[in-house]
Amino acid sequence: MSISNEAPKARTTLQTLSRMAAAGEPFACLTCYDATTARFLAAGGVRVLLVGDTAAEVVLGLDRTIDMPLDVLLALTAGVKRGAPDAVVMGDMPFMSYQASDADAVRNAGRFLTHGRADIVKIEADAGYAGRIAKVVHAGIPVCGHVGSRPQTMALTGGYAAAGRTPEAARRVVDDAVALEGAGCSMLLIEAVPPEVTAMVLAKTSVPLIGIGAGTACHGQVLVLQDLVGMSARPPRFAEPVADLGSGFTAAAREWVKRVSERQIGGETYAMKAPVAGNEGARQKSRTGPGSTL
Repeated sequence: MSISNEAPKARTTLQTLSRMAAAGEPFACLTCYDATTARFLAAGGVRVLLVGDTAAEVVLGLDRTIDMPLDVLLALTAGVKRGAPDAVVMGDMPFMSYQASDADAVRNAGRFLTHGRADIVKIEADAGYAGRIAKVVHAGIPVCGHVGSRPQTMALTGGYAAAGRTPEAARRVVDDAVALEGAGCSMLLIEAVPPEVTAMVLAKTSVPLIGIGAGTACHGQVLVLQDLVGMSARPPRFAEPVADLGSGFTAAAREWVKRVSERQIGGETYAMKAPVAGNEGARQKSRTGPGSTL
């Protein structure tokens, strides 16, 4: 039986994912931002949980992923790992946590492993970052290189956009992937490219490739959880929801408002273990009746 269709019965590691990729066993990934949700996703068989900088938007309510604070993302990553200790937890290095210098990149990536308890970090990069990533890997930190559409460069493109849609752009994506694998990346993630570009990357690289909006051929597939479960107002074109939890939350909230307004909140109340101090006289009158004497 295909192990990719079963809930994990043992800890998933980077080596597990490499073996699955080599065997043609697709593995599922999702973004996750808290311990409770992580526990349920892992129970459903999700192998990789990405604590993405998308938390800026779906958790903090910010307009852009580049506003994600590093310390907050570290805390969220540690929470996800506590909730799903047997899954591979990937920490997403946010904007300006690695771009300024090699030292910043190594130091902050290391914090994801120590403070964030991550198994691997994800870095959005082109071939120009290969040397920096090599230093991070040399420090003993596993890296997933993110190629194709790179949301952290949205200021340059005027917003989120697909990548690799012309022959020249496709070659750049492939060259980036090859360079990042050469720098020591344990995995690659490719975002928002035509399937033909994904096929070219698969032909030129050997590490597990995770896709998002990049066709079905990747070894792993990831989506933002809120896009998958119907909690996004405008999911991207490549995300097809499998549930409508947003409406479910709204319905639950309405039911709770109704119960509170009717003072019928359900559940059970607690019983007193001893009489309330100062209330004994009232209790005695209740037992003996009006006007009675002891």
